Parts: sequence; C-alpha cells; structure tokens
Amino acid sequence: MDRDQLFSLIQYPLPHHLISRLVGQLAECRTPWLKNLLIEQFIRIFDVDMSQAREPDPRTYDCFNAFFTRAMRDDARPIGDGLVSPTDGVLSQSGRIEHGTLIQAKGQAYSLTALLGGDSRRAEPFRNGSFATIYLSPRDYHRVHMPLGGTLREMAYVPGRLFSVNLATAANVPGLFARNERLVCIFDTEFGPMAMVLVGAMIVAAIETVWAGQITPKSGQVQTTRYNEAIELAKGAEMGRFKLGSTVILCFPGAVDFREDLAINDSMVSMGQPLGQFHDS
Repeated sequence: MDRDQLFSLIQYPLPHHLISRLVGQLAECRTPWLKNLLIEQFIRIFDVDMSQAREPDPRTYDCFNAFFTRAMRDDARPIGDGLVSPTDGVLSQSGRIEHGTLIQAKGQAYSLTALLGGDSRRAEPFRNGSFATIYLSPRDYHRVHMPLGGTLREMAYVPGRLFSVNLATAANVPGLFARNERLVCIFDTEFGPMAMVLVGAMIVAAIETVWAGQITPKSGQVQTTRYNEAIELAKGAEMGRFKLGSTVILCFPGAVDFREDLAINDSMVSMGQPLGQFHDS
C-alpha cells in the first residue's frame, strides 16, 4: 500500500462534517492576532501570490474566509474565446461522457446520474456529451465564474460525505465526486444545457452562490429548486465561491474540442482561460 492509498483509506472513518464545521468556525474568527496569523502562515506555506488581489494587504481582511475568497483585480483574469475555465486550478480530467459514465482518474469511472443527484431526467441530455473537471488547490483563486453565458434553470443540493478531493484521493476513492456533498446547477446556454457541479470536500466550510447566498442544507435529502424567473449570468460573471477549496465539474450535451496543449493533471488553468471550442461554434 502506497502513501496515497493510505491517505485515502484513513479518511473513511473520519467525522467529515464535524471536522469541516470546526474548521469553518476557525476560518470565520475575527480576533485580529489569530486571523492574521492564519492568513500569513497560509500565504507562506502555499506561496500565495497577493499581487493580483484587489486588496493585496492580507491584514485588511476581516477573517480567513474573507481572505480565501478574495476578489481579483479587474484586469487579472481576462476572459478568452470559446469555453473558458470557471476557476483557477488543475485540469484533472476532460473528454467525452460515454453512455452516462465519466472518468474520475486513471482506472476510476463514475455515474453521471449519481453525480447529478440520482435524477435520470436531469442527466439524460449529457449522457453522451462532454465534461471537464477542475481541481482548486489551496493557493488558487476560489471564486467560481461562468464558463459560458447562461440562464439558471435548476439547482439541487445533494448530501454526501466530505472526502478530500485532491488528485491522490480521486485516484483511490471509487465514485468520489458522486459520493461527496455537492451543488448541481443547470443552466440554459447557446450550446444547450450546461451542468455546473460544485463539489464539497474535507474542511470546505461552505459553498455560496450569487443568487442564493450560502447553501445551508435543511435535511439529509436532495433539495431541488427550480427557477421560473430568469436569473441570467454573463460569461465570466461570478456564480459562486468555495470557503476553502474543492472541485468544479462541467457537463455539456455535445462534443467539445478541448485544447490538446492542456495536459491532464499537469496543466494549471486560470479563470477565463480558454479550455476548448464547441463543434458548432
């Protein structure tokens, strides 16, 4: 058993949600000396570049979460052509969805229907489409933006575990992204429906959207909200954020020509950077 397998195995018995709540409380602490210590140590350990932040002085942030979800300067993330990355991170997978199955990592696949909350109706348009998975590492910008312009049709909170979602765990925990707590957002776009899945993870204190604020589960069941009044978001507009890092999965009904120069698990992408083009674009 190698180190990555051991790291994945020891996560199974951990109280994921309790750990995440405790970390969330610490991340909201506003005691000046403590929040400054947390922020400055984090910057040092993960070599965070503050020069592109709208507010580069780490001591001005009210708490760790405010620093972690910091805004970038308006010119820091230009929006490219075609399908663009919704966030900063590592492109961990991309390609075709084969008969309702996505690739999680080498040797690991998982169900599209399970990912989207167990609703076959919701999953059907994407069964033979395309997908991309972006993993946000701790040093990255943690706001999530629209990879295409779209109109929100439906949002579903899906309860689950909170395994770590780093590359080691993705390679060793079967069905990781369909097991973790997640938020599924379905948009109508010029290329058909688009699913954006914000996946929770160990010590992720919360997921927020710009239209509903912080998502606070009311029960252990899938909670679906359908939107009759149009909520329209332009390409590049912020749609949500993670309080501590995680993963975004995009699903499309048609074929996407992903850029060949973006190597899986080895390519850092920035929000707004082109990922590929649709066949009919």
